[in-house]
Amino acid sequence: MENIIIIGSGPAGHTAAIYAARANLKPLLFEGLLAAGVAAGGQLTTTTEVENFPGYVSISGPELMGKMRQQSQHCGTRIVTETVDKVDLSGKPFKVFVGNQTYETKALIIATGATAKRMNLPGEERLWQKGISACAVCDGALPFFRNKVLAVIGGGDSAVEEATFLTKFGSKVLMLVRRDALRASKVMQERVKNNGKIRIIFNTLPIEVLGDKFITGLRIKNAVTNAESVLDVGGLFYAIGHMPSTAFLKSQLELDEAGYIKTKPGCTQTSVPGVFAAGDVQDKIYRQAVTSAGTGCMAALDAERYLSH
Repeated sequence: MENIIIIGSGPAGHTAAIYAARANLKPLLFEGLLAAGVAAGGQLTTTTEVENFPGYVSISGPELMGKMRQQSQHCGTRIVTETVDKVDLSGKPFKVFVGNQTYETKALIIATGATAKRMNLPGEERLWQKGISACAVCDGALPFFRNKVLAVIGGGDSAVEEATFLTKFGSKVLMLVRRDALRASKVMQERVKNNGKIRIIFNTLPIEVLGDKFITGLRIKNAVTNAESVLDVGGLFYAIGHMPSTAFLKSQLELDEAGYIKTKPGCTQTSVPGVFAAGDVQDKIYRQAVTSAGTGCMAALDAERYLSH
């Protein structure tokens, strides 16, 4: 019987593990084996340079996650490199199923994150993180994107926010929208339309990413005429949404309409007492390494309080 099991190995999972281990709860953490197609360590393992995590002027994503993992183990966390298949939250203790093994635990922290939706365009895999990103706030300030024409794919509030943020660094930002109108709220639409550095291109579908070692252009197609053309861009940002990694829960926790775990205001408690959620799996607004780490700390403290009662 475990005191606490943590599912997930990003900043939220490892911060929760560090706090739980220091509280002598002897946490067991499942870091996943290419869970949701991402290596152990989460989305940061796909990021080249991280410049907005406190304490580091610049550090690679994989190196940062390696340090977090090392600290977790140093504090006493046991780490298993396996992916959790399913859980049973219908009774106490909770059951966690991994392959043909079943683990029981008094408390559970879910920190499985969310993955950015991609378009899987030709050339995308080859040039990912070589001019292509799914997080402008994470990567847009990197020197690589300075004073270049940047493209943002998407037409919702997130796309508008990303495009607006990128105007601080790029020479021009092109918003590529597949329909003939933006989905963003009226206020956000006005913001982007009144920004002279942003150009909105409606009825546009990207069909291929161009470039050898780094992105140099984007082949697009007009959704109405089917005419193809090439845009010269030095950066491409996806803003078409994220997919929270909650499928393994089988609807045992209350989720919102997008599939994110609902937590009670001001804490990390889910709809099932003793089950807590931290990081991007419950946060569709901020989605930053530092905010994930913060909620990981909260989850461990909430779990410790729960167990003491």
